Amino acid sequence: MNDPVQMLIDAGAIPSTPFDAQSRYRGVPLAVWQPRADDPPRAYVRRRFIPAPSRIAVAARHVVAGHDRPDLLGATHLGDPLLYWRLADANAVIDPHELTDTLGRLVAIPLPEGM
Repeated sequence: MNDPVQMLIDAGAIPSTPFDAQSRYRGVPLAVWQPRADDPPRAYVRRRFIPAPSRIAVAARHVVAGHDRPDLLGATHLGDPLLYWRLADANAVIDPHELTDTLGRLVAIPLPEGM
């Protein structure tokens, strides 16, 4: 049996790498939803499971100041503002703005991926 996601990729309906290298969804498998045979197939991203903070190695901690934003912390500590989601994962927050909403909060800064 053919893989419907691969068939869509092969047909050009889905890019083979739909997410940038910085995306939190990079590497998350795609799936196809087709409730009825006569409906067009629709690709979607499967659920992304957030790792437990205890499984994320912490390099440092940052004390939130008045000018901080998640993207600025990502740029400063991880080298890319689009990696703010790694900070959110390391601190077990769903909304990244929770990271910087409270002055004086300690934000865990994760080690670079693969270390």
